[in-house]
Amino acid sequence: MWLAAIQLVSGRNWQDNREQIAAELALLPRERPLLVLLPENFALFGERQGYLDGAETIGEGPIQQQLAEWARDYGIWLVAGAMPTSIAGSDHIHTSTLVFDPSGERKGHYHKIHLFDVDVADNHGRYRESETFSPGEEPVLVDSPFGPLGLSICYDLRFPELYRRLASAGARVLLVPAAFTAVTGEAHWEPLLRARAIENQCYVVAANQGGTHETGRQTWGHSMVIDPWGRVLASLASGRGTVLAPLDPGLMDELQRTMPVLHHARLL
Repeated sequence: MWLAAIQLVSGRNWQDNREQIAAELALLPRERPLLVLLPENFALFGERQGYLDGAETIGEGPIQQQLAEWARDYGIWLVAGAMPTSIAGSDHIHTSTLVFDPSGERKGHYHKIHLFDVDVADNHGRYRESETFSPGEEPVLVDSPFGPLGLSICYDLRFPELYRRLASAGARVLLVPAAFTAVTGEAHWEPLLRARAIENQCYVVAANQGGTHETGRQTWGHSMVIDPWGRVLASLASGRGTVLAPLDPGLMDELQRTMPVLHHARLL
């Protein structure tokens, strides 16, 4: 079993981003089963109006059609990191993760719960996702050959209670698509990812944006796969590329037997 994260430097235009993704998918190894995670904003990385105009209804639209085709053509579990999805009757949208199986069937989706309304000492300065997006309300697990997948998006990473709920419900792999800023990423990205892996004894797959974008925003990169002991198995500092690492179910079972953290937790 293999886990992969594709790192991108996405722009405003879906067709250009599509070509970036297609180039990485064409380089995937032949081994299966293989799970591939795309980063947040893989399809569109721009400003508010671009997200509103590009939002698709869950289950419809050319972006989702392409994702399903890729999953089917390559025989992979494809997790579409986060893309804008519409909300009926609302002037806001969701940012959503969609999971496709190797037949191209959508097996589940998740709406980002924690919205990034912060000020950062970078060239963008002010981030207010709530001006465009509405938060999701429920954690989501999706069954897969890799074990249950715990879904999350970017700023969710700072809220360990979400991941503990996912792990307590049976998650074996925690997925973190992101567009972490360069400033916050340099300080906190890897420590937070490793903590989520260690404290929940799960694999963590994190796909980040990694470079300077058309908008001038700078993202941190360092997409990685981390094992349940907190070891970074593969990482990519910046630019476009794919990180790949094997999943060892026996490692998770052994850790949970010898150090049963979730069983010992007393504040669940």
